[in-house]
Amino acid sequence: MCSTTKQSEFMQEAIQLSIENVKSGKGGPFGAVIVKDGKIIARGANGVTSTNDPTAHAEVVAIRNACKALGSFQLDGCEIYTSCEPCPMCLGAIYWARPDRMYFANTKKDAADINFDDQFIYEELELPYQNRKLETIQMMNEEALEAFKLWSENINKIEY
Repeated sequence: MCSTTKQSEFMQEAIQLSIENVKSGKGGPFGAVIVKDGKIIARGANGVTSTNDPTAHAEVVAIRNACKALGSFQLDGCEIYTSCEPCPMCLGAIYWARPDRMYFANTKKDAADINFDDQFIYEELELPYQNRKLETIQMMNEEALEAFKLWSENINKIEY
């Protein structure tokens, strides 16, 4: 873990990315940086509207950039600094990327106060899929299990 001064510098960079992103009109007020060995290795800013990609959140962009820079699908030994408490999608991506630590500035309540309210997603995830607002229908389970069977039997797979 870095010193408090360095942590503040990294968070300030994430916050600055969020401010610049709003000023440039490229996306929402969110920025993130990923740090390894006391150095920023990747940055990300929200690009949902400028890229027409609903997954282009700052944390996801930063994770993609960091993984590319490291040549790895995991962020072992890394820390992520994000200008806001992550939404459910980004939190999932962060867990999958497995950094050692996450820091955030604004809270999800702060985000909700400016109409970035993800509470409904948290609530939906608690429901069985049959009861969610998004109509969700399971089908062809037996056929789809073939890929899982092949994965289980593959001795050369790279687990993640």
